[in-house]
Amino acid sequence: MPQDTVLTPEERESREAELADLMDMMSVAIQQDGGDLELISADVEKGIINVRLTGACSSCAISSVTLQGGVERILNERLDWVTEVHSGVDEDVDPLLSAYLGKGNYIPKYMQDSTQSVQSPVD
Repeated sequence: MPQDTVLTPEERESREAELADLMDMMSVAIQQDGGDLELISADVEKGIINVRLTGACSSCAISSVTLQGGVERILNERLDWVTEVHSGVDEDVDPLLSAYLGKGNYIPKYMQDSTQSVQSPVD
């Protein structure tokens, strides 16, 4: 488990600013495909960051690649104080709304056969 680091107010502010700048840079790229990147929490003393993909990313088949190969990797490589990155996708968004938002490199996780209709389960 990461140890707490005692930071001066200036060091804390610097780390928070570095993180905000990096989050903004990554968000712009993710927004190109209809999603977004949300910072859930950041413990700059312990170096633990918690992020979530939203929008079209919630129903994208390659959201785990975006998180692991992109977001987590970039945070770890560019912020030497980061020790852990926890990430996920917004599971509460409606899958149809999420798919509607998709553009660019978006790949839908759920494909519906246009020749079949969706039926409600019978009680």
